[in-house]
Amino acid sequence: MNTTKTYAGIPQEFGNLSTSKIVIIPVPYDGTSTWQKGSDKGPKAFLEASENMELYDIETDSEVYKEGVYLSNPVTENSSPEAMVEAVHQETKKYINRNKFVTVFGGEHSISIGTIRAFNECFSDLTVLHIDAHADLRKEYEGSKCNHACAVYEANSTTNLVQVGIRSMDISEKRSMNLDKVFFAHDMAVNEGWMDDVIDQLSTNVFITFDLDALDPSIMPSTGTPEPGGLFYYETLEFLKTVFEQKNVVGFDMVELCPNENEKSSDFLAAKLFYKMLSYKFASNDDSYDNTEDKNIDNPFSKLSKFKNDDDDF
Repeated sequence: MNTTKTYAGIPQEFGNLSTSKIVIIPVPYDGTSTWQKGSDKGPKAFLEASENMELYDIETDSEVYKEGVYLSNPVTENSSPEAMVEAVHQETKKYINRNKFVTVFGGEHSISIGTIRAFNECFSDLTVLHIDAHADLRKEYEGSKCNHACAVYEANSTTNLVQVGIRSMDISEKRSMNLDKVFFAHDMAVNEGWMDDVIDQLSTNVFITFDLDALDPSIMPSTGTPEPGGLFYYETLEFLKTVFEQKNVVGFDMVELCPNENEKSSDFLAAKLFYKMLSYKFASNDDSYDNTEDKNIDNPFSKLSKFKNDDDDF
């Protein structure tokens, strides 16, 4: 058990696994990235920045950390991309199985193969909302199907994959795309209704995989492959808030923070955005997350999970 530090420096009473509703799994992995290395240092930079946030969220008038946030030990398996994916898959599923709201912070985007696999096994009719600059739809890249360039290839065939913010891809990826469910950045720039159009494509249960290079490099320069023409902060918040309000977001991951010791604003943006997403989740689900000793009462996970081993020890 991780007893050395808590997320965002919160008091230990809010960081215990047994009483926390939220789990954060760090995955400091950067085994397949092809341009700027350093996303393995993303979780550490994210956690350090989180300790410097104000924990009261003005917009939602809430302090979501009081729901309990357990910071798990990091997944450090790096013997191969495939072994890392399986380790993330098992760790994620373990906490979902205990009715926790599970979040993951990478690392490069290949970690999401494992997180998505776990959520898809545990929730029916799952949409993966993929927010990214890159399509990540290669079947295989540099000899591995678990490369960061393949992050959502599996999800494209096993879930309802909806892609938002895409502005960089290889022509080969077009063959795998469902163009009705891909929202290209250049189209979004001239379509005021793009948020509603995305919502229309989502099923009830949604897992969000958020690659920070979806954001414009003017506000998020510290990422492995920055692409011009990305999302800005307040439109991103508006979109995410709408998704959390209208759908049952069952978990999310955030990837590709590539910290630069001379540029700390990206670390802080990642920390703030992550906390915002938690705030939106619990502000929009007040009735479903009553504080109660019986975790199965009014818990959407007990109703929507494909299995019920909620109290199993591990």
